[in-house]
Amino acid sequence: MSELLKAMQNRILILDGAMGTMLQRYKFSEDDFRGERFKGFHKSVKGNNDLLSLTQPQAIEEVHRLYFEAGADIVETNTFSSTTIAMADYDMEDLVYELNFESAKIAKNVADAISKKELNKPRFVAGAIGPTNKTASMSPDVNDPGFRAISFDELRIAYKQQAEGLIDGGVDILLVETVFDTLNAKAALFAIEEIKEERNIDVPVMISGTITDASGRTLSGQTAEAFLISVSHIPLLSVGFNCALGAKQLTPHLEVVSKRTQLAISAHPNAGLPNAFGEYDESPEQMASQVNEYLEKGLINIIGGCCGTTPEHIKAIAGIASGVEPRKFSYNK
Repeated sequence: MSELLKAMQNRILILDGAMGTMLQRYKFSEDDFRGERFKGFHKSVKGNNDLLSLTQPQAIEEVHRLYFEAGADIVETNTFSSTTIAMADYDMEDLVYELNFESAKIAKNVADAISKKELNKPRFVAGAIGPTNKTASMSPDVNDPGFRAISFDELRIAYKQQAEGLIDGGVDILLVETVFDTLNAKAALFAIEEIKEERNIDVPVMISGTITDASGRTLSGQTAEAFLISVSHIPLLSVGFNCALGAKQLTPHLEVVSKRTQLAISAHPNAGLPNAFGEYDESPEQMASQVNEYLEKGLINIIGGCCGTTPEHIKAIAGIASGVEPRKFSYNK
Protein backbone atom coordinates (compact mmCIF):
# COMPACT_ATOMS: atom_id res chain seq x y z
CA MET A 1 0.00 0.00 0.00
CA SER A 2 2.66 2.52 1.03
CA GLU A 3 4.64 1.74 -2.14
CA LEU A 4 1.55 2.30 -4.28
CA LEU A 5 0.65 5.61 -2.60
CA LYS A 6 4.23 6.81 -2.81
CA ALA A 7 4.32 6.03 -6.54
CA MET A 8 0.98 7.81 -7.09
CA GLN A 9 2.20 10.92 -5.29
CA ASN A 10 5.33 11.05 -7.44
CA ARG A 11 3.93 10.42 -10.89
CA ILE A 12 0.90 9.60 -13.01
CA LEU A 13 0.59 5.81 -12.97
CA ILE A 14 0.08 3.92 -16.21
CA LEU A 15 -2.56 1.20 -16.34
CA ASP A 16 -2.39 -1.50 -19.00
CA GLY A 17 -4.51 -1.79 -22.14
CA ALA A 18 -7.05 -4.32 -23.38
CA MET A 19 -6.56 -7.99 -22.56
CA GLY A 20 -9.23 -9.14 -25.05
CA THR A 21 -7.70 -7.18 -27.93
CA MET A 22 -4.36 -8.84 -27.29
CA LEU A 23 -5.80 -12.34 -26.93
CA GLN A 24 -7.52 -12.01 -30.32
CA ARG A 25 -4.04 -11.89 -31.87
CA TYR A 26 -3.41 -15.48 -30.79
CA LYS A 27 -6.40 -16.73 -32.82
CA PHE A 28 -7.06 -19.47 -30.28
CA SER A 29 -9.30 -22.33 -31.46
CA GLU A 30 -11.89 -24.22 -29.44
CA ASP A 31 -9.22 -26.84 -28.70
CA ASP A 32 -6.83 -24.13 -27.47
CA PHE A 33 -9.47 -22.77 -25.11
CA ARG A 34 -10.18 -26.29 -23.80
CA GLY A 35 -6.56 -27.37 -23.37
CA GLU A 36 -5.99 -30.87 -22.03
CA ARG A 37 -7.97 -30.33 -18.86
CA PHE A 38 -11.30 -29.50 -20.54
CA LYS A 39 -10.86 -31.62 -23.67
CA GLY A 40 -14.12 -33.49 -23.17
CA PHE A 41 -16.13 -30.64 -21.64
CA HIS A 42 -19.82 -30.82 -22.62
CA LYS A 43 -20.15 -27.21 -23.80
CA SER A 44 -18.29 -24.90 -26.17
CA VAL A 45 -15.85 -22.69 -24.26
CA LYS A 46 -14.40 -20.68 -27.14
CA GLY A 47 -14.62 -17.01 -26.20
CA ASN A 48 -14.26 -17.65 -22.47
CA ASN A 49 -11.09 -15.56 -22.22
CA ASP A 50 -10.85 -15.92 -18.44
CA LEU A 51 -10.49 -19.70 -18.86
CA LEU A 52 -7.21 -19.10 -20.71
CA SER A 53 -5.58 -18.38 -17.34
CA LEU A 54 -5.92 -22.13 -16.75
CA THR A 55 -5.48 -23.52 -20.27
CA GLN A 56 -3.06 -21.03 -21.89
CA PRO A 57 -1.33 -19.35 -18.93
CA GLN A 58 1.79 -18.58 -20.96
CA ALA A 59 -0.27 -16.31 -23.25
CA ILE A 60 -1.73 -14.40 -20.28
CA GLU A 61 1.75 -14.07 -18.82
CA GLU A 62 3.07 -12.74 -22.14
CA VAL A 63 0.33 -10.11 -22.42
CA HIS A 64 1.06 -8.86 -18.90
CA ARG A 65 4.79 -8.72 -19.67
CA LEU A 66 4.26 -6.81 -22.92
CA TYR A 67 2.18 -4.18 -21.10
CA PHE A 68 4.77 -3.81 -18.34
CA GLU A 69 7.52 -3.48 -20.95
CA ALA A 70 5.45 -0.81 -22.70
CA GLY A 71 5.52 1.28 -19.51
CA ALA A 72 2.54 0.09 -17.45
CA ASP A 73 2.82 0.44 -13.68
CA ILE A 74 -0.37 -1.59 -13.11
CA VAL A 75 -1.76 -4.58 -15.01
CA GLU A 76 -5.24 -5.97 -14.58
CA THR A 77 -5.88 -9.64 -13.95
CA ASN A 78 -7.60 -11.71 -16.63
CA THR A 79 -10.77 -11.95 -14.52
CA PHE A 80 -13.29 -9.53 -16.03
CA SER A 81 -15.97 -12.28 -16.16
CA SER A 82 -14.73 -14.51 -13.34
CA THR A 83 -17.92 -14.60 -11.29
CA THR A 84 -20.38 -17.45 -10.88
CA ILE A 85 -22.95 -15.21 -12.61
CA ALA A 86 -20.94 -14.76 -15.82
CA MET A 87 -19.43 -18.26 -15.76
CA ALA A 88 -22.93 -19.78 -15.66
CA ASP A 89 -22.99 -19.24 -19.45
CA TYR A 90 -20.32 -21.94 -19.71
CA ASP A 91 -21.46 -24.14 -16.78
CA MET A 92 -18.15 -23.31 -15.11
CA GLU A 93 -19.32 -21.71 -11.86
CA ASP A 94 -17.25 -24.16 -9.81
CA LEU A 95 -14.03 -22.77 -11.31
CA VAL A 96 -14.51 -19.20 -10.08
CA TYR A 97 -12.18 -19.21 -7.08
CA GLU A 98 -9.46 -21.00 -9.06
CA LEU A 99 -9.80 -18.62 -12.04
CA ASN A 100 -9.34 -15.58 -9.82
CA PHE A 101 -6.55 -17.09 -7.72
CA GLU A 102 -4.54 -18.34 -10.71
CA SER A 103 -5.05 -15.17 -12.76
CA ALA A 104 -3.85 -13.06 -9.84
CA LYS A 105 -0.84 -15.33 -9.35
CA ILE A 106 0.16 -15.13 -13.03
CA ALA A 107 0.01 -11.33 -13.04
CA LYS A 108 1.76 -11.01 -9.67
CA ASN A 109 4.63 -13.27 -10.72
CA VAL A 110 5.26 -11.12 -13.80
CA ALA A 111 4.98 -7.90 -11.76
CA ASP A 112 7.42 -9.16 -9.13
CA ALA A 113 9.95 -10.36 -11.71
CA ILE A 114 9.98 -6.98 -13.46
CA SER A 115 10.00 -5.04 -10.17
CA LYS A 116 13.16 -6.91 -9.13
CA LYS A 117 14.91 -5.76 -12.30
CA GLU A 118 13.83 -2.14 -11.84
CA LEU A 119 13.88 -1.49 -8.11
CA ASN A 120 13.09 2.21 -8.56
CA LYS A 121 9.81 1.42 -10.33
CA PRO A 122 7.61 -1.11 -8.51
CA ARG A 123 4.87 -2.78 -10.55
CA PHE A 124 1.39 -3.52 -9.26
CA VAL A 125 -1.54 -5.84 -10.01
CA ALA A 126 -5.19 -4.79 -10.00
CA GLY A 127 -7.79 -7.52 -9.62
CA ALA A 128 -10.30 -6.86 -12.42
CA ILE A 129 -13.92 -7.16 -11.28
CA GLY A 130 -16.37 -6.73 -14.15
CA PRO A 131 -20.06 -5.81 -14.03
CA THR A 132 -21.46 -9.32 -14.76
CA ASN A 133 -24.01 -9.89 -17.52
CA LYS A 134 -27.01 -9.17 -15.29
CA THR A 135 -28.28 -5.92 -13.81
CA ALA A 136 -29.89 -5.31 -10.43
CA SER A 137 -31.43 -1.94 -11.38
CA MET A 138 -33.26 -2.72 -14.60
CA SER A 139 -35.57 -5.35 -15.98
CA PRO A 140 -34.43 -7.41 -18.98
CA ASP A 141 -38.12 -7.82 -19.88
CA VAL A 142 -39.82 -4.78 -21.44
CA ASN A 143 -43.20 -6.30 -20.60
CA ASP A 144 -42.36 -6.58 -16.91
CA PRO A 145 -40.44 -3.48 -15.74
CA GLY A 146 -40.50 -4.64 -12.11
CA PHE A 147 -38.70 -7.91 -12.85
CA ARG A 148 -35.04 -8.32 -11.86
CA ALA A 149 -32.82 -11.12 -13.18
CA ILE A 150 -30.54 -10.89 -10.13
CA SER A 151 -30.72 -9.67 -6.55
CA PHE A 152 -28.27 -7.51 -4.60
CA ASP A 153 -27.51 -10.43 -2.29
CA GLU A 154 -26.79 -12.82 -5.16
CA LEU A 155 -24.37 -10.26 -6.58
CA ARG A 156 -22.74 -9.71 -3.19
CA ILE A 157 -22.11 -13.44 -2.72
CA ALA A 158 -20.68 -13.81 -6.24
CA TYR A 159 -18.42 -10.78 -5.91
CA LYS A 160 -17.21 -11.90 -2.49
CA GLN A 161 -16.06 -15.23 -3.91
CA GLN A 162 -14.28 -13.43 -6.75
CA ALA A 163 -12.58 -10.89 -4.49
CA GLU A 164 -11.40 -13.60 -2.09
CA GLY A 165 -9.71 -15.47 -4.94
CA LEU A 166 -8.03 -12.29 -6.18
CA ILE A 167 -6.79 -11.30 -2.72
CA ASP A 168 -5.51 -14.81 -1.98
CA GLY A 169 -3.71 -14.76 -5.35
CA GLY A 170 -1.81 -11.64 -4.33
CA VAL A 171 -3.35 -8.60 -6.03
CA ASP A 172 -2.33 -5.15 -4.76
CA ILE A 173 -5.58 -3.40 -5.72
CA LEU A 174 -9.18 -4.38 -6.46
CA LEU A 175 -10.63 -2.63 -9.52
CA VAL A 176 -14.42 -2.63 -9.84
CA GLU A 177 -14.69 -1.58 -13.45
CA THR A 178 -16.96 -0.93 -16.42
CA VAL A 179 -19.78 -0.09 -14.02
CA PHE A 180 -22.99 0.36 -16.02
CA ASP A 181 -25.27 -0.29 -13.04
CA THR A 182 -24.16 1.29 -9.78
CA LEU A 183 -26.27 -1.13 -7.74
CA ASN A 184 -24.16 -4.00 -9.09
CA ALA A 185 -21.04 -2.05 -8.15
CA LYS A 186 -22.37 -1.39 -4.67
CA ALA A 187 -22.81 -5.13 -4.19
CA ALA A 188 -19.14 -5.60 -5.15
CA LEU A 189 -18.02 -2.79 -2.84
CA PHE A 190 -20.13 -4.18 0.01
CA ALA A 191 -18.59 -7.64 -0.48
CA ILE A 192 -15.08 -6.16 -0.45
CA GLU A 193 -15.79 -4.25 2.77
CA GLU A 194 -17.04 -7.51 4.32
CA ILE A 195 -13.79 -9.27 3.44
CA LYS A 196 -11.69 -6.38 4.75
CA GLU A 197 -13.55 -6.49 8.06
CA GLU A 198 -13.46 -10.29 8.38
CA ARG A 199 -9.75 -10.52 7.59
CA ASN A 200 -8.74 -7.23 9.21
CA ILE A 201 -6.93 -6.15 6.04
CA ASP A 202 -6.81 -3.01 3.94
CA VAL A 203 -6.99 -3.44 0.17
CA PRO A 204 -7.09 -0.28 -1.94
CA VAL A 205 -10.18 -0.18 -4.18
CA MET A 206 -10.52 1.56 -7.53
CA ILE A 207 -13.92 2.04 -9.15
CA SER A 208 -14.46 2.86 -12.80
CA GLY A 209 -17.85 3.57 -14.36
CA THR A 210 -18.78 3.58 -18.00
CA ILE A 211 -20.66 6.39 -19.74
CA THR A 212 -22.57 4.55 -22.42
CA ASP A 213 -23.50 7.27 -24.91
CA ALA A 214 -23.54 10.94 -25.79
CA SER A 215 -26.16 11.63 -23.11
CA GLY A 216 -23.35 11.46 -20.56
CA ARG A 217 -25.06 8.85 -18.41
CA THR A 218 -24.41 5.28 -17.32
CA LEU A 219 -26.77 2.58 -18.59
CA SER A 220 -28.74 2.78 -15.33
CA GLY A 221 -29.25 6.51 -15.92
CA GLN A 222 -26.70 8.29 -13.72
CA THR A 223 -24.65 11.30 -14.69
CA ALA A 224 -20.93 11.29 -13.88
CA GLU A 225 -21.57 13.40 -10.78
CA ALA A 226 -24.42 11.18 -9.56
CA PHE A 227 -22.23 8.11 -10.02
CA LEU A 228 -19.49 9.72 -7.94
CA ILE A 229 -21.87 10.74 -5.14
CA SER A 230 -23.50 7.31 -4.96
CA VAL A 231 -20.20 5.51 -4.26
CA SER A 232 -18.50 8.18 -2.14
CA HIS A 233 -19.52 6.57 1.17
CA ILE A 234 -17.05 3.73 0.53
CA PRO A 235 -13.31 4.10 1.25
CA LEU A 236 -11.90 4.35 -2.28
CA LEU A 237 -8.45 4.95 -3.71
CA SER A 238 -9.77 6.26 -7.01
CA VAL A 239 -12.84 6.87 -9.09
CA GLY A 240 -12.94 7.17 -12.85
CA PHE A 241 -14.30 5.94 -16.16
CA ASN A 242 -13.43 3.36 -18.79
CA CYS A 243 -14.80 1.75 -21.94
CA ALA A 244 -17.68 2.87 -24.21
CA LEU A 245 -16.03 6.16 -25.21
CA GLY A 246 -12.72 7.29 -26.67
CA ALA A 247 -10.36 9.63 -24.81
CA LYS A 248 -11.78 12.77 -26.41
CA GLN A 249 -15.41 11.96 -25.56
CA LEU A 250 -14.48 11.08 -21.97
CA THR A 251 -12.86 14.45 -21.19
CA PRO A 252 -15.95 16.38 -19.96
CA HIS A 253 -16.95 13.56 -17.60
CA LEU A 254 -13.47 13.41 -16.10
CA GLU A 255 -13.60 17.18 -15.63
CA VAL A 256 -16.84 16.83 -13.65
CA VAL A 257 -15.55 14.21 -11.21
CA SER A 258 -12.10 15.77 -10.93
CA LYS A 259 -13.64 19.01 -9.67
CA ARG A 260 -15.92 17.28 -7.18
CA THR A 261 -13.68 14.81 -5.35
CA GLN A 262 -10.38 14.63 -3.53
CA LEU A 263 -10.02 10.97 -4.53
CA ALA A 264 -7.52 9.98 -7.21
CA ILE A 265 -8.98 9.94 -10.73
CA SER A 266 -8.47 7.11 -13.21
CA ALA A 267 -9.30 6.78 -16.90
CA HIS A 268 -8.88 3.97 -19.38
CA PRO A 269 -10.83 4.90 -22.51
CA ASN A 270 -11.22 2.92 -25.72
CA ALA A 271 -9.01 3.51 -28.74
CA GLY A 272 -11.62 5.87 -30.15
CA LEU A 273 -15.12 4.78 -31.11
CA PRO A 274 -15.72 1.48 -32.92
CA ASN A 275 -16.13 1.49 -36.71
CA ALA A 276 -18.96 -0.24 -38.62
CA PHE A 277 -17.27 -3.61 -38.01
CA GLY A 278 -16.87 -3.05 -34.28
CA GLU A 279 -13.12 -2.50 -34.62
CA TYR A 280 -11.03 0.31 -33.21
CA ASP A 281 -8.98 2.39 -35.63
CA GLU A 282 -7.40 5.04 -33.42
CA SER A 283 -3.62 4.88 -33.60
CA PRO A 284 -1.38 5.09 -30.53
CA GLU A 285 -0.31 8.59 -31.57
CA GLN A 286 -3.88 9.80 -32.04
CA MET A 287 -4.95 8.43 -28.67
CA ALA A 288 -1.91 9.86 -26.88
CA SER A 289 -2.56 13.32 -28.33
CA GLN A 290 -6.11 13.22 -26.91
CA VAL A 291 -4.94 11.95 -23.52
CA ASN A 292 -2.58 14.92 -23.49
CA GLU A 293 -5.61 17.12 -22.77
CA TYR A 294 -6.12 15.24 -19.48
CA LEU A 295 -2.52 16.02 -18.58
CA GLU A 296 -2.74 19.68 -19.52
CA LYS A 297 -5.88 20.10 -17.42
CA GLY A 298 -4.49 18.13 -14.46
CA LEU A 299 -7.42 15.71 -14.46
CA ILE A 300 -5.91 12.31 -13.72
CA ASN A 301 -3.72 10.16 -11.49
CA ILE A 302 -4.00 6.85 -13.36
CA ILE A 303 -4.30 6.46 -17.14
CA GLY A 304 -4.54 3.39 -19.37
CA GLY A 305 -6.59 1.95 -22.19
CA CYS A 306 -9.66 -0.21 -22.73
CA CYS A 307 -11.12 -1.80 -25.90
CA GLY A 308 -8.84 -1.67 -28.93
CA THR A 309 -5.75 -0.60 -27.03
CA THR A 310 -2.44 -2.48 -27.24
CA PRO A 311 1.06 -2.18 -25.77
CA GLU A 312 1.78 0.32 -28.55
CA HIS A 313 -1.02 2.57 -27.26
CA ILE A 314 0.19 2.22 -23.68
CA LYS A 315 3.77 3.03 -24.71
CA ALA A 316 2.60 6.22 -26.44
CA ILE A 317 0.51 7.25 -23.43
CA ALA A 318 3.34 6.46 -21.00
CA GLY A 319 5.64 8.58 -23.11
CA ILE A 320 3.54 11.74 -22.88
CA ALA A 321 2.66 11.18 -19.20
CA SER A 322 6.29 10.78 -18.17
CA GLY A 323 7.41 13.62 -15.92
CA VAL A 324 3.94 15.20 -15.74
CA GLU A 325 2.85 16.29 -12.25
CA PRO A 326 0.04 14.04 -10.94
CA ARG A 327 -3.19 15.56 -9.73
CA LYS A 328 -3.26 16.13 -5.95
CA PHE A 329 -5.45 13.58 -4.15
CA SER A 330 -6.20 12.12 -0.74
CA TYR A 331 -6.92 8.52 0.19
CA ASN A 332 -9.39 8.10 3.05
CA LYS A 333 -9.13 4.43 3.91
